[in-house]
Amino acid sequence: MPAPRRALDVAMGHGRHAAVLAGAGLRTFGVDIVPAAVREAVETAAAEKLIVRGWAADLTRSPLPAARFGLVLVTRYLQRDLFPSIRDALVPGGLALYETFTVHQRAFGVGPTSPDHLLEDGELRARFEGFEIVFYEEAVDREAVARIVARKPSSHGSG
Repeated sequence: MPAPRRALDVAMGHGRHAAVLAGAGLRTFGVDIVPAAVREAVETAAAEKLIVRGWAADLTRSPLPAARFGLVLVTRYLQRDLFPSIRDALVPGGLALYETFTVHQRAFGVGPTSPDHLLEDGELRARFEGFEIVFYEEAVDREAVARIVARKPSSHGSG
């Protein structure tokens, strides 16, 4: 049986998604700027007999480990200068799952309003140019979000 793939939950908060990944059998890691949140996520997972390895880091100062993860998950977090690090953190063939708010969220009167925290139309897809887009949508329903599942190319090919 192959070893479980590594998964990373970026800006993991209290670890809700990390616990799901660990429960699915992935070797799960999580990073967040708040040490207490990371500690809580690891402890909560352990209480459920799950292993989540977490670390606290300011992602504006620390890149993610390169070529280490088969899956990188980001939900409700936008730091535009982190996209290259997310792309680099994936092993060839690895998947990025990303969901966050778009500029259309402002119409709902709740959630983020700063352009620093809201994707423009088509922006999330563009951030994964060169990846295989497995799934993509921009939805405006009860909230305005963009979602993507993008696979890193398995090889660089010769052109």
